[in-house]
Amino acid sequence: MDEILKYFPELTDIQINRFTQLEGLYHDWNAKINVISRKDIDQLYTKHVLHSLAIAKVQRFEPGTYVLDVGTGGGFPGIPLAILFPDTRFYLIDVILKKINVVKAVAEALELKNVKAEQIRAENVNGDFDFIVSRAVTNMPDFVSWIKDKIKKQQKHELKNGILYLKGGDLTEELKDFPKAAQYNISDFFTDEFFETKKVVHLPLKFKS
Repeated sequence: MDEILKYFPELTDIQINRFTQLEGLYHDWNAKINVISRKDIDQLYTKHVLHSLAIAKVQRFEPGTYVLDVGTGGGFPGIPLAILFPDTRFYLIDVILKKINVVKAVAEALELKNVKAEQIRAENVNGDFDFIVSRAVTNMPDFVSWIKDKIKKQQKHELKNGILYLKGGDLTEELKDFPKAAQYNISDFFTDEFFETKKVVHLPLKFKS
Protein backbone atom coordinates (compact mmCIF):
# COMPACT_ATOMS: atom_id res chain seq x y z
CA MET A 1 0.00 0.00 0.00
CA ASP A 2 2.95 2.33 0.65
CA GLU A 3 3.84 1.98 -3.02
CA ILE A 4 0.44 3.32 -4.06
CA LEU A 5 0.84 6.36 -1.80
CA LYS A 6 4.37 6.92 -3.08
CA TYR A 7 3.14 7.41 -6.63
CA PHE A 8 -0.34 8.78 -5.86
CA PRO A 9 0.13 11.00 -2.79
CA GLU A 10 -3.05 13.00 -3.43
CA LEU A 11 -5.44 10.16 -2.49
CA THR A 12 -8.41 10.94 -0.28
CA ASP A 13 -9.07 9.03 2.94
CA ILE A 14 -11.87 7.12 1.18
CA GLN A 15 -9.53 6.10 -1.63
CA ILE A 16 -6.79 5.05 0.79
CA ASN A 17 -9.32 2.96 2.71
CA ARG A 18 -10.54 1.28 -0.47
CA PHE A 19 -7.04 0.52 -1.74
CA THR A 20 -6.13 -0.87 1.70
CA GLN A 21 -9.14 -3.20 1.65
CA LEU A 22 -8.06 -4.78 -1.64
CA GLU A 23 -5.46 -7.01 -0.02
CA GLY A 24 -7.86 -8.72 2.34
CA LEU A 25 -10.62 -9.00 -0.25
CA TYR A 26 -8.42 -10.62 -2.88
CA HIS A 27 -6.71 -12.94 -0.41
CA ASP A 28 -10.12 -14.14 0.76
CA TRP A 29 -11.42 -14.65 -2.76
CA ASN A 30 -8.22 -16.29 -3.94
CA ALA A 31 -8.61 -18.91 -1.22
CA LYS A 32 -11.97 -19.85 -2.77
CA ILE A 33 -11.35 -19.18 -6.47
CA ASN A 34 -7.92 -18.91 -8.05
CA VAL A 35 -8.58 -15.48 -9.52
CA ILE A 36 -4.95 -14.29 -9.22
CA SER A 37 -1.98 -16.61 -9.61
CA ARG A 38 -0.72 -17.93 -6.26
CA LYS A 39 2.75 -16.50 -6.80
CA ASP A 40 1.35 -13.03 -7.54
CA ILE A 41 -1.15 -12.66 -4.71
CA ASP A 42 1.59 -11.64 -2.24
CA GLN A 43 2.65 -8.90 -4.65
CA LEU A 44 -0.88 -7.72 -5.32
CA TYR A 45 -0.10 -4.02 -5.00
CA THR A 46 2.84 -4.07 -7.40
CA LYS A 47 1.82 -6.62 -10.01
CA HIS A 48 -1.88 -5.86 -10.15
CA VAL A 49 -2.91 -2.60 -8.48
CA LEU A 50 0.05 -0.39 -9.41
CA HIS A 51 0.27 -2.00 -12.86
CA SER A 52 -3.38 -1.08 -13.45
CA LEU A 53 -2.78 2.49 -12.30
CA ALA A 54 -0.03 2.99 -14.88
CA ILE A 55 -2.87 3.91 -17.24
CA ALA A 56 -3.56 6.93 -15.00
CA LYS A 57 0.01 8.14 -15.51
CA VAL A 58 -0.63 8.24 -19.26
CA GLN A 59 -4.15 9.68 -19.15
CA ARG A 60 -6.21 10.90 -16.20
CA PHE A 61 -9.92 10.42 -16.81
CA GLU A 62 -12.19 13.46 -16.73
CA PRO A 63 -15.48 13.30 -14.78
CA GLY A 64 -18.19 11.65 -16.85
CA THR A 65 -15.76 9.49 -18.83
CA TYR A 66 -17.05 6.03 -19.79
CA VAL A 67 -14.48 3.21 -19.80
CA LEU A 68 -14.84 -0.41 -20.91
CA ASP A 69 -12.47 -2.98 -19.34
CA VAL A 70 -12.28 -6.06 -21.58
CA GLY A 71 -11.18 -9.37 -20.08
CA THR A 72 -11.05 -7.85 -16.61
CA GLY A 73 -10.38 -11.17 -14.85
CA GLY A 74 -10.53 -10.39 -11.15
CA GLY A 75 -11.05 -6.70 -11.84
CA PHE A 76 -7.83 -5.38 -13.35
CA PRO A 77 -7.25 -2.71 -14.44
CA GLY A 78 -10.86 -1.63 -13.83
CA ILE A 79 -11.19 -1.82 -10.03
CA PRO A 80 -8.04 0.18 -9.14
CA LEU A 81 -8.91 2.76 -11.81
CA ALA A 82 -12.48 2.99 -10.48
CA ILE A 83 -11.11 3.76 -7.00
CA LEU A 84 -8.81 6.43 -8.42
CA PHE A 85 -11.47 8.00 -10.64
CA PRO A 86 -14.79 7.92 -8.73
CA ASP A 87 -16.48 10.23 -11.26
CA THR A 88 -15.70 7.92 -14.19
CA ARG A 89 -18.02 5.03 -15.09
CA PHE A 90 -16.41 1.64 -15.58
CA TYR A 91 -17.96 -1.36 -17.32
CA LEU A 92 -15.94 -4.49 -16.52
CA ILE A 93 -16.51 -7.57 -18.66
CA ASP A 94 -15.15 -11.10 -18.87
CA VAL A 95 -16.38 -14.35 -20.38
CA ILE A 96 -15.69 -16.29 -17.15
CA LEU A 97 -18.62 -15.99 -14.76
CA LYS A 98 -16.75 -16.88 -11.56
CA LYS A 99 -14.34 -14.01 -12.17
CA ILE A 100 -17.17 -11.56 -12.78
CA ASN A 101 -18.77 -12.73 -9.54
CA VAL A 102 -15.55 -11.82 -7.72
CA VAL A 103 -15.50 -8.40 -9.39
CA LYS A 104 -19.10 -7.77 -8.33
CA ALA A 105 -18.36 -8.82 -4.76
CA VAL A 106 -15.24 -6.63 -4.53
CA ALA A 107 -17.04 -3.62 -6.02
CA GLU A 108 -19.92 -4.11 -3.57
CA ALA A 109 -17.58 -4.46 -0.58
CA LEU A 110 -15.81 -1.24 -1.56
CA GLU A 111 -19.13 0.51 -2.31
CA LEU A 112 -17.94 1.43 -5.79
CA LYS A 113 -21.07 2.92 -7.35
CA ASN A 114 -19.19 3.63 -10.61
CA VAL A 115 -18.58 -0.04 -11.50
CA LYS A 116 -20.80 -2.35 -13.50
CA ALA A 117 -19.60 -5.92 -14.13
CA GLU A 118 -21.05 -8.47 -16.53
CA GLN A 119 -20.26 -11.81 -18.11
CA ILE A 120 -20.33 -10.96 -21.82
CA ARG A 121 -18.09 -11.12 -24.87
CA ALA A 122 -16.64 -7.81 -26.04
CA GLU A 123 -18.20 -8.22 -29.48
CA ASN A 124 -21.66 -8.30 -27.90
CA VAL A 125 -21.32 -5.12 -25.85
CA ASN A 126 -23.58 -2.22 -26.80
CA GLY A 127 -22.47 1.33 -26.15
CA ASP A 128 -19.82 3.90 -26.97
CA PHE A 129 -16.81 4.47 -24.73
CA ASP A 130 -14.18 7.16 -24.36
CA PHE A 131 -11.52 4.54 -23.68
CA ILE A 132 -11.30 0.78 -23.78
CA VAL A 133 -8.73 -0.66 -21.38
CA SER A 134 -7.31 -4.14 -21.05
CA ARG A 135 -4.39 -6.09 -19.72
CA ALA A 136 -2.94 -8.22 -22.51
CA VAL A 137 -5.99 -10.39 -23.15
CA THR A 138 -4.98 -11.03 -26.77
CA ASN A 139 -2.94 -9.56 -29.61
CA MET A 140 -3.80 -6.05 -30.74
CA PRO A 141 -5.24 -6.94 -34.19
CA ASP A 142 -7.78 -9.31 -32.63
CA PHE A 143 -8.54 -6.88 -29.83
CA VAL A 144 -9.23 -4.06 -32.27
CA SER A 145 -11.58 -6.31 -34.24
CA TRP A 146 -13.63 -6.88 -31.07
CA ILE A 147 -14.11 -3.25 -30.09
CA LYS A 148 -13.51 -1.02 -33.13
CA ASP A 149 -17.16 0.09 -33.35
CA LYS A 150 -17.50 1.06 -29.67
CA ILE A 151 -15.65 4.40 -29.55
CA LYS A 152 -17.34 7.70 -28.65
CA LYS A 153 -17.25 10.49 -31.18
CA GLN A 154 -16.91 13.39 -28.71
CA GLN A 155 -13.37 13.96 -27.41
CA LYS A 156 -12.60 15.44 -23.98
CA HIS A 157 -9.09 14.24 -23.17
CA GLU A 158 -5.58 15.09 -24.23
CA LEU A 159 -5.27 11.64 -25.76
CA LYS A 160 -7.74 10.76 -28.46
CA ASN A 161 -10.47 8.26 -27.68
CA GLY A 162 -9.44 4.66 -28.21
CA ILE A 163 -7.52 1.85 -26.53
CA LEU A 164 -5.26 2.00 -23.48
CA TYR A 165 -3.59 -1.38 -23.29
CA LEU A 166 -1.21 -2.85 -20.72
CA LYS A 167 1.34 -5.17 -22.28
CA GLY A 168 5.00 -6.13 -21.99
CA GLY A 169 7.94 -6.99 -24.20
CA ASP A 170 8.75 -6.05 -27.79
CA LEU A 171 5.51 -5.02 -29.49
CA THR A 172 7.02 -4.06 -32.86
CA GLU A 173 5.49 -6.94 -34.79
CA GLU A 174 2.13 -6.77 -33.04
CA LEU A 175 1.75 -3.04 -33.71
CA LYS A 176 3.17 -2.92 -37.23
CA ASP A 177 -0.28 -2.37 -38.75
CA PHE A 178 -1.10 0.42 -36.28
CA PRO A 179 1.20 3.37 -37.07
CA LYS A 180 -0.76 5.68 -34.75
CA ALA A 181 -0.09 3.51 -31.69
CA ALA A 182 2.06 5.16 -29.02
CA GLN A 183 4.01 3.20 -26.41
CA TYR A 184 4.67 4.55 -22.91
CA ASN A 185 7.27 2.78 -20.78
CA ILE A 186 5.85 2.14 -17.32
CA SER A 187 9.41 2.21 -15.96
CA ASP A 188 9.29 5.97 -16.59
CA PHE A 189 6.59 6.21 -13.91
CA PHE A 190 7.36 3.41 -11.45
CA THR A 191 10.80 2.20 -10.32
CA ASP A 192 10.08 -1.44 -9.41
CA GLU A 193 11.99 -3.82 -11.71
CA PHE A 194 8.72 -5.63 -12.49
CA PHE A 195 7.89 -2.73 -14.82
CA GLU A 196 11.15 -2.75 -16.81
CA THR A 197 9.57 -4.20 -19.98
CA LYS A 198 5.97 -3.20 -19.30
CA LYS A 199 4.16 -0.61 -21.40
CA VAL A 200 0.91 1.27 -21.77
CA VAL A 201 -0.09 1.33 -25.44
CA HIS A 202 -2.43 4.06 -26.63
CA LEU A 203 -4.17 3.40 -29.93
CA PRO A 204 -6.56 6.12 -31.08
CA LEU A 205 -9.63 4.81 -32.90
CA LYS A 206 -12.21 6.72 -34.89
CA PHE A 207 -15.89 6.74 -34.15
CA LYS A 208 -17.83 4.51 -36.55
CA SER A 209 -21.44 5.48 -37.12
